[in-house]
Amino acid sequence: MHQIFKSDEDGKLMELEVAERNSWINIVAPTSEEINQVAENYNIPLEFLEDPLDKDESARIERDDDTEAVLIICDFPVVDEDDIHYASFETIPMGIILTKDHFITICTIDSSIIQSFIKRRIKGFYTHMKTRFALQILYMISTQFLRHLKRLNRQTDEIEKELHESMKNKQLYDLMGIEKSLVYFVTALKSNKLVLDKMMRQHIVKMYEEDQDLLEDVIIENRQGIEMAEVHSNILSGMMDAYASIISNNMNIVMKFLTSFTIILTIPTMVFSFYGMNVELPFMGMPLAWILTLGISFGIAGVLALVFWRRKFF
Repeated sequence: MHQIFKSDEDGKLMELEVAERNSWINIVAPTSEEINQVAENYNIPLEFLEDPLDKDESARIERDDDTEAVLIICDFPVVDEDDIHYASFETIPMGIILTKDHFITICTIDSSIIQSFIKRRIKGFYTHMKTRFALQILYMISTQFLRHLKRLNRQTDEIEKELHESMKNKQLYDLMGIEKSLVYFVTALKSNKLVLDKMMRQHIVKMYEEDQDLLEDVIIENRQGIEMAEVHSNILSGMMDAYASIISNNMNIVMKFLTSFTIILTIPTMVFSFYGMNVELPFMGMPLAWILTLGISFGIAGVLALVFWRRKFF
């Protein structure tokens, strides 16, 4: 599926049936036939369209000297729908292709970032300003990372409160999901950083002064995202180790209590077993033999319980 858009002089975005000069082609989850058709119609190297569709493709920027097309691949966060307790995230690549006459975006999903441009939630973007449009998308990706990092931090605080009350493994599994999201974030943000630094150093795409300022803002947002993700990841890793130790220690305390209680209950069982044997036993002819047997049993058990209590077994 692909859509074609073009903005007029007033910035109003219009959807077209046929691509015109300075139009924006948005491609979502294309088939092999669509990829071949787009590559032929807009004179784009086929690998420029295929690489962003690979989930494991790393972020990069490259230029084709024959067609003068520029490919920018960057990673952006998406919610992992498999997690039903708390939101966890993964990252997938998005391709941005700048040609002489067209601006092309391609991805395996219909991302909210692209939808924010289609629905005109972003002010001041024009399809003919290709470099600025690309930088605006990169800026949106960086801010989305920051927004999701804040969401992960709130979820961590909620899980921490639950851990104080329950101390169950479920909360640790939730923290593991958040830690996995942070690993994806750090990896993606560092890959995007390499792309941004290369754009700043090598001037692969033509930039005006305002574009340079916007690129610097994107780099700052991306750097802040890296720092936040690394800090949260380090804190979460230490927190998981601490709570895992606490849960293990609590389990040991419970086991120690149950073991001590079992030993104490063994004393009456042993005494009653002796007096249940069909042989001559002490005190068996006394009228209060049963009361005496109970007294001996619970007396020894009480002494043993006192010893265990003083030694803080429970």
